[in-house]
Amino acid sequence: MTSLVRQPTVFLTHGGGPCFWMDFPAPMGPHAYDGLRDYLSALIGGLPAAPRAIVMVSAHWEEAAPTVSAAPAPGMLFDYYGFPPHTYRLSYPAPGEPQLAERVRGLLGAAGIAAGTDAARGFDHGVFVPMLIADPSARIPVVMLSLEASLDPARHLAIGAALAPLRAEQVLIIGSGSSYHNLRAIFDGGEAGSVAFDDWLNETATAVDPAARRARLIDWRRAPNARACHPREEHLIPMMVAAGAAGEDPGRATFRGRIGGKAYSCFSFG
Repeated sequence: MTSLVRQPTVFLTHGGGPCFWMDFPAPMGPHAYDGLRDYLSALIGGLPAAPRAIVMVSAHWEEAAPTVSAAPAPGMLFDYYGFPPHTYRLSYPAPGEPQLAERVRGLLGAAGIAAGTDAARGFDHGVFVPMLIADPSARIPVVMLSLEASLDPARHLAIGAALAPLRAEQVLIIGSGSSYHNLRAIFDGGEAGSVAFDDWLNETATAVDPAARRARLIDWRRAPNARACHPREEHLIPMMVAAGAAGEDPGRATFRGRIGGKAYSCFSFG
């Protein structure tokens, strides 16, 4: 029997809508997302082993209680608006894994976190956009986990901690959101306070003391330009799940770059 390889956890920036299949005018420019594409293309190959499955927490799914996708073959959920017709013909036919979905729900329940299941939900763009780049063959099963609508950072750190045993089962836990997410400023060409916030986020993710990392994440609103970068925090909260599942494992920046003038980062823990 092949031994299972413990996986890290990941927080990634998934880009803006179907960004990898579009050309953007100035100030973004046609190659704005090339660096992020390169990062995502190398994501699976940079792991200690290919994951047997992925649990993916998307910024684009919120429920009153954490909810797990249980569809064996999820469809497509095009939850973006006003983009060119070809971006609504994208297909990501990765399988789901109902047994893993039940394992996720059981781990959360054992930690005192009531969770639901959804047998109908398809892949939203927080899932299919990055995964079409990371796993274009769509061979790795993907189980989605919603955010809790409270968006409470401590609660999502606890959700991540409950899922930590999956890492030893060769399951990759991914928080899919964005280190910067202010739609009103995203196309204005300036840095909009993102650099100071991104520096703070990198200091936090790479903190040697996991207790300090946890405390800073819980108190993220005190970071420089926090609300300018995240008027609503749903795109940052997936990072809490990834960091919570990391336990005491250190974090490192796996991508740092500028897109349309804004600073963005992705992180791996463990």
